Parts: sequence; C-alpha cells; structure tokens
Amino acid sequence: MSIAESMATPHSHGAAEAPSSHASRADRPTSFSLEDIPTPRGREEDWRFTPMRRIERLFDPATYDEGDAPVSVDAPQGVTVEQVERGDARLGTVLEPGDRTAVVAWDRFQTSTVVSVPDETVLDRPIFLTVDDVEGVRAQHLLITTGKLSEATVILSHRGGGALNQTVEISAGDGAHLTVVSLQEWDDSALHASNQRMSLGRDAVLRHIVVSLGGDLVRLSADTDFRAPGGQLTMLGLYFVDAGQHLEHRVFVDHSKPDCYSRVTYKGALEGKDAHSVWIGDCLIGQDADNTDTYELNRNLVLSEGAKADSVPNLEIENGEIKGAGHASATGRFDDEQLFYLMSRGISEADARRLVVRGFFAELIEQIGVPEVESHLMESIENELAAQAQRDRALAASR
Repeated sequence: MSIAESMATPHSHGAAEAPSSHASRADRPTSFSLEDIPTPRGREEDWRFTPMRRIERLFDPATYDEGDAPVSVDAPQGVTVEQVERGDARLGTVLEPGDRTAVVAWDRFQTSTVVSVPDETVLDRPIFLTVDDVEGVRAQHLLITTGKLSEATVILSHRGGGALNQTVEISAGDGAHLTVVSLQEWDDSALHASNQRMSLGRDAVLRHIVVSLGGDLVRLSADTDFRAPGGQLTMLGLYFVDAGQHLEHRVFVDHSKPDCYSRVTYKGALEGKDAHSVWIGDCLIGQDADNTDTYELNRNLVLSEGAKADSVPNLEIENGEIKGAGHASATGRFDDEQLFYLMSRGISEADARRLVVRGFFAELIEQIGVPEVESHLMESIENELAAQAQRDRALAASR
C-alpha cells in the first residue's frame, strides 16, 4: 500500500505566499555543476524567505577571493587530520549540492580539511574545529568521517567577521555514535552560508546540533541520507535573533531505508526591529522506508514588536507501512500572564523576562549532552538578554 501525502502549510508571522518550484522535495535538482543550478531570482521556493541583496555576492564565483577560508583543528590522539586537494576521491561522496550557494561553494574550494576517526575508536574528548575572521569572500570544505563502531563529538565554531560559503560533509559509519555541534557566533557584519550534508550507515547514531547567535545573515542547510537500515538521527537547533539579523535554517530528512528513526527539534527567540528567523523542515518518507519513525518540531518566541518568524514544516509520505510521522510548528509572543505571575511575586520585569526565555531554551539545551556546549550556551543566552536589556534602557532614556 502506498500513500502520497504532502503537508506544507506555512506558519508565519507576516509571511507572504509564493508558488512552489517543485511539487515534491525529492524533485529539487542536485548537482556538482554550476550550470545545473542557476542563480536564483528570489521567487523560488528555496529562496523566497531569504533577503537576496544581502546574500547575492555568494552566488557569483567571480566575487570570491583566492584561497580557502582557514580552519584550526584541535583533535585528541588517534584522530587523523589531513589537508587534501579537491580531487581526493573521498570528497563529494555525501550527497550533492542542492542550491546555488552549495554548488558555488563546491566549485570554489581548493583544498579540504579531512578529519577521520578510525574504526572502533572511542574518543575521550571532543574534536574542536574553529573558523575565525574570514577575510573577504571565501569558500571552505570540511569532511568529517567516523569509522564503524566509533564514538566521537565534533564542535565546529564560527566567529569573527567576513563572508563564508561552506560545505561540511559528515559521514557516520556503521554502528558509529557521532555528535556534531555547529556554533555560529559571528560578529554582527558576517555573512555565512553553510550546506551540511550527512550520511548514516547501518545502525549509526548521529546527533546534529545547530546553534546560531551571531552574524548579519546566516543560512544553514542540513541534508541527511540514511544509507542502510537502523539509523537514528537527532537534530537539535537553537537560535536567538537580534534586531536586523536574518537567521535561516533548512532541514531535509530523507527516509529512504527501512527501520530508521529521526527527531528534529528547533527553538528560536527573536527580539528587535527587523529580527527575522526562517525555519524550513522537509521530511520525505520513501516507498522503501518501512517502519519509519519521524517527527519534527519548531517553536518560536517573539519577544518584541518588529520581529518576524517564518516556519514551514513539510511532510511527504510515500509508504503506508510506517511507525509514525508528524510535525508541529508554533510562533507566539511573550506570555504576559507568565510575566505578570512572576512580577506579582516580587521579581523585576527584566528578571522575569530572562527567566521565561531561559525556561524556553533550557529543555532543549539539556538534550545536547555535551557539557562544554551546554554551559557555554546558557552563558551566551544570558549575554544576549543582558545586551538587549541594555539597549532597551538606552532607548527608553533617549525618549
């Protein structure tokens, strides 16, 4: 029995409708060739929420500076770190580019940083990759591979300024347990597009965690590929959008094999004029994906006037023999009743707002399972709230 079901109702605060370029997520073209994925005009489904003038310099290969964006690596013993030329046979084996920035990133990089964890290796500390202060407009390619029955955590941090168009290939081998954390803590002027393509082997367990707190415009696409039965995928995302920022996250979970599991949970808070978040959650359950169990969730908390959250969950089902599939999305304003309750017990308005936001994020942060990241995130959120409170005080004093 086969069921063809498509649910693509946008949940947005002030969003405009636009026609879809492709009837199914599976129909979107993918290619390593620039000619196959032309420069978008902004009306395409993949680009209708993105401010085109702010990202368009990443579309043209001619605008890129010579040389790849550098990355520093701090890895424990047993991990292999290599710099390889673009012709290396291991590169380009985890899916193909699926949009214009992704295919340009593939076209422009010269060398790749390859981080490999051997079979049956269990690391006692994370691998740290750090991208700091990109000069000009540059491309970058990273490949992270873990062998069968290995266990590893990789923390990829971005900070400083510049414009970066990035490819990250992630391969979890059979029975591997891999956690990848991508932190976007750029300066306010930074431009960042990242296509993170992931594959899971038989019975692999992959946790992909995205945290976006900085940058002028960040657009991160995470595409996944189950390559054998038994894979387990958890995708967690957290973002805090300030005035003028555009933070966009796109997830594609492609269930093509039987007996696989996925859970996607993204949460974001927005505060300030023209703060804009976009979350697109695509899930496709193919005809051969019996016993699939999948669910995706997005929650947005709008803290002030002038902020906008666009949230679009899409679920396509081509198989009637599944365990479960669903999605949910909600965008809401700050709860005045919660605020009143806390203030009636002697808590100041600023502290009450901080407690509500902390509670909104705390449940998600506790699921990350990486102590270094969890403590850092709680501190970063506190800093975001303190900075916003300071801006509010300055604005009130100027009136």
